[in-house]
Amino acid sequence: MHPALDPAIDAAAHSSAPGGLVKSVVELDRVVIRLAGDSGDGMQLTGGRFTSETASFGNDLSTLPNFPAEIRAPTGTLPGVSSFQLHFADHDIMTPGDAPDVLVVMNPAALKANLVDLPGGGLLIADSDEFTPRNLAKVGYASNPLEDGSLEKWQLVSVPLTSMTTDALADSGLGKKEAERSKNMFTLGLLSWMYHRPTEGTIRFLERQFRRKPQIAAANIAAFRAGFNYGETTEAFAVSYEVKPAPMAPGKYRHISGNQALSYGLVAAGQRSGLPVFLGAYPITPASDILHELSKHKAYGVRTFQAEDEIAGIGAALGASFGGALGVTTTSGPGVALKAETIGLAVMTELPLLIVDVQRGGPSTGLPTKTEQSDLLQALYGRNGEAPVPVIAPRSPGDCFDATLEAARIALTYRTPVILLSDGYLANGAEPWSIPATDELPDLRTEFATEPNGEDGEFLPYLRDPETLARPWAVPGTAGLQHRIGGLEKADKTGNISYDPENHDFMTRTRQAKVDGIAASIPATEVDDPDGDARVAVIGWGSTYGPIGAACRRIRASGRSIAQVHLRHLNPLPADLGEILARYDRVVCPEMNLGQLAMVLRAKYLVDVHSHTQVRGLPFRAAELAAVFQDVIDGTTGTVATLDTGSDTPAQTGAAL
Repeated sequence: MHPALDPAIDAAAHSSAPGGLVKSVVELDRVVIRLAGDSGDGMQLTGGRFTSETASFGNDLSTLPNFPAEIRAPTGTLPGVSSFQLHFADHDIMTPGDAPDVLVVMNPAALKANLVDLPGGGLLIADSDEFTPRNLAKVGYASNPLEDGSLEKWQLVSVPLTSMTTDALADSGLGKKEAERSKNMFTLGLLSWMYHRPTEGTIRFLERQFRRKPQIAAANIAAFRAGFNYGETTEAFAVSYEVKPAPMAPGKYRHISGNQALSYGLVAAGQRSGLPVFLGAYPITPASDILHELSKHKAYGVRTFQAEDEIAGIGAALGASFGGALGVTTTSGPGVALKAETIGLAVMTELPLLIVDVQRGGPSTGLPTKTEQSDLLQALYGRNGEAPVPVIAPRSPGDCFDATLEAARIALTYRTPVILLSDGYLANGAEPWSIPATDELPDLRTEFATEPNGEDGEFLPYLRDPETLARPWAVPGTAGLQHRIGGLEKADKTGNISYDPENHDFMTRTRQAKVDGIAASIPATEVDDPDGDARVAVIGWGSTYGPIGAACRRIRASGRSIAQVHLRHLNPLPADLGEILARYDRVVCPEMNLGQLAMVLRAKYLVDVHSHTQVRGLPFRAAELAAVFQDVIDGTTGTVATLDTGSDTPAQTGAAL
């Protein structure tokens, strides 16, 4: 029996609802909820508000928004389904969860697209009003699954969400269609009751969001309260649930998405370097939110420029760097392809520049709203000639802040373009983030050239710092520092155009040596090997950190040892990485591509890396990775068997029916 259905729940407290109905309160350690509906049903907004209230309550959390690329996909169809998954707990968690414990569906299409992920016994809440013959026919249902018994393996609760919303707003003055748009707030109110979420923040949000439309604000607030009250009074839900706050280090926290954290990292980089930040960008999914966020921070010396195309965006950013600013351009994989020539120009001119690639499914337009890690080789090698560029990858939404500061440090210290590889999962996902104190952030101040540096009183733009091999940064207009700039090969020291074979060989090797030398400033690689006796190591990069970490926890919980290594610096690789990999009998590399990092590691370290890959547009599941790791530990190399989902089976989250 599902634990939440057991009538003898020792942990349950009891409270009386209006009308004398006694409701039990069950304490849980974790819950995974997925909301699914049409792309116009407000699932992302509903999930975002539930996430905000969960963060303010103090739970650890991780989210997975999943939505179609079309602005408004056909109503009631499978391609139009939008979902939002939230995993929250009273302890440290690393992923949005492999499978939902609770699935809320707003129509038949949402049910059909998501039911396969809901384990048996999970709680299924459906808007029965939307299961009309027309909507059922759109997705191929011959009969109504809410009534034909086909859902008996799940805890089904049919709720007429739409009609109850319109009834609650009967006196609002809104028309029927306008009133129906508030059903997501009714749903949010019901879930807020079920999981004891705070409500004040959502009410303030709605008042602020619709301050110019007070009638709409009042209707949404009324629907939200009606959903909460329905949970208290209905007999359909005899149990509510409580997930206590997670223990966290003292500090001030907020929930943050990867794109927000990356934006704040750019603002912080400008403040800590003392430089104005210039963003030249062309809107592209899933990077556009960085442009939107940075445009709000003019007071911190940030200037944003929405260019006419990708090439103009990076050209303007590089021009800003030439003029003494911290130049930044943001894009996704298709944009990186267009920016490649200007990245090469930044390599040749040796100017600091940040190129943010928020990766998505490819090739070409590919899967604009789905995640992937398939731009690594493009970042490493996707330019003509020998054009080495440092590459940095954050591992979580909050880590996008720190990774951005590290990318800025490298760009400013070594006078080089740097590629920052985020992805759609990090960009749109969210987690709690401890807001750092300003004085804890790295000092990124840099010096401009102010006077001639040659023995004869001339300015030598390629006279290098002997430690970093960085050339001087001379702001145009500085007296006595006239110099040549451009894409043609430069002569050593003078910067004059040179076609000399020996000079080209020397400058090419010097630019490579400059990037290679960055490894000396990279901290020692962290190896997560609690017992120190693991013979298998898992190496990853970017957003695979969470699923890999969760899978390693499962392996250790079963009594086996495994080590985890996660890379932030992908070019140059850490100086100690080869020695670390040599310690282990087997090395496994999970990636959301077809094995790009694994290929690099094999080539550089001659290690037989076992590559495990997927390109489904979704993050790895911890259970899948745990099965792969277990097989490697056991010495098998054949087909991986499916692992029982174990702790990912539904937690105590269902309603007592």
